[in-house]
Formats: sequence, structure tokens, C-alpha cells
Amino acid sequence: MRKSVASGAAGLALAMMLLAGCDSGASGTTDRGTGTPDAARAARKPTAPATAPPAAVWARWGLQPLPAAPVPPAVKPVKLGRAGPVPVVSRIPTRNKVVFITIDDGAEKAPEFVRMMRELRVPITMFLTDAAIKSNYGYFTKLQQLGNSIQNHTISHPNLNTLGLAAQHAEICGQEQKLTKEYGKAPYLFRPPYGNYNADTLTAVKECGPKAVVLWKESMQIRDMQYQNADRKLSPGDIILAHFRGPAELKRHTMTQMFANMLRRIKEQGYAVGRLDDYL
Repeated sequence: MRKSVASGAAGLALAMMLLAGCDSGASGTTDRGTGTPDAARAARKPTAPATAPPAAVWARWGLQPLPAAPVPPAVKPVKLGRAGPVPVVSRIPTRNKVVFITIDDGAEKAPEFVRMMRELRVPITMFLTDAAIKSNYGYFTKLQQLGNSIQNHTISHPNLNTLGLAAQHAEICGQEQKLTKEYGKAPYLFRPPYGNYNADTLTAVKECGPKAVVLWKESMQIRDMQYQNADRKLSPGDIILAHFRGPAELKRHTMTQMFANMLRRIKEQGYAVGRLDDYL
């Protein structure tokens, strides 16, 4: 995938864990939270779509321009509140042909990918694991400065279903604190590794600060996506999962090549890419 995030046996174990991916157990259900919306987020205005890069910029990456993202809704379709159960979201309710890209873990830190994001201005949401990012926190600051949010993906990427409440609390709250310290903003979304969670996970999430659990409908591999839907097609509002991975895990393909392939699949189906933060 990249430069190792740990040494010796621990590093090998982490690399194998991240290679296995986060997409082995997600159910892909969508729920809505109830209760009073978080005041800070409710007051935050939607982000206006960025000015589209010219076709020549897309061509430098071997791509054609994506459709323009729709104007974000004035009222977010998924309400997040302090009261009530923590919602579990894998698709945003919308009729617009827009999807949302999320990228997990953080082991691959290719400078070329930062340049790609700076030039193409495609919004992403990052769910980061401390064990993968601690060798270079600053890499993700560069992506954050482009308007991409950083969210919680645990400290060490365990299967939460194998842990009790106290251990899950430590993983989630611990990462909430680390990310807040490093990036100056508390994550308000959480993604469980492998998509595996239980009632203890939802309890820990609620106590640690995030307001929603975010899963996915598609996961990007190297050239194509794995779909949960039988028709193998995107649907409006789908959340897509990808990973910060490099040539060792992508059969000699780079992170930018994988990402370009994902944008091609999105383009072929006529979808735009929206900013997840503007919808929940």
C-alpha cells in the first residue's frame, strides 16, 4: 500500500488488516436520527459547489469532466440530533444523481493524490485510523485544507464485534480525541472497521461524540466497484467506500489510478460527486 505505518510484526499485522479492507460486513441499511439537531451543525451553511475545473485539467488525469454537483439542500435530508438513537446511514435520501466518496484508513500517503484532489476539486470524506496515519498526520491536513472533512475510524482498526463496550469506547473516544487534537475539529461521523458494529458500538458512538454511523453501498476495488445492489448500478445518494492504498495492495496500480477508475465508473453512469457534509 505504501510506506509502512509500523515496524516488525506489528506493521505486518496492520498491513494485512487494512488490505482486508473495511467492506466485509456492512448491511447497507439507512436510518434517520430523531431529536434536536446539533446546533453547531444546524447553523452551518451548505458548501457551494466549487467552480468546475476546465476540461484540460481533467484530461491531464485521463478523465472527462464529471457532471456538475447539484446545489446542496438548504435543509439537510438526514437530521442528526443529540437525543434518540444514533442513525446508521449508507445512502442519502435524494432524487438527484449525486453520490458521495469516502476514503478509509490512511496508510497510503501519495503526494500525487493531493495534487489530483487540488486540481480536480472532487470532494471526499476521510475516515481515518490512527495506527495508519500517525507516521504523517500532516499529509491529511493538506487534504483537509481543500475542504475535505476528517472523521473517526477507530485507533487501531479492530473488528468491534469482538470487543466489549469498554474496549469499543476506548477505540472510538480515543480516536475522537486524537483527531480533534491533530486537526482542530471534532469528527461528527463514525465508520466501524469492516462495517461491523453492534449495540455496544452505538452506545459508545453516542457517548464519544459522533452523531451518526456511516456505512456504504459500493466499495471501490482497482478498476471497478463492488455493488450491494443486484443491478450493479449506482443509485441517487449512494455512499461509496474507497481506501488509501498504494501499489502493493492495488496490484502495482497507484492511488491516483484507482481513484481515476472510480471517477470513470461514476461518469459512465451519469452521476455527480457531492460533499457528504452538506447532506447530513
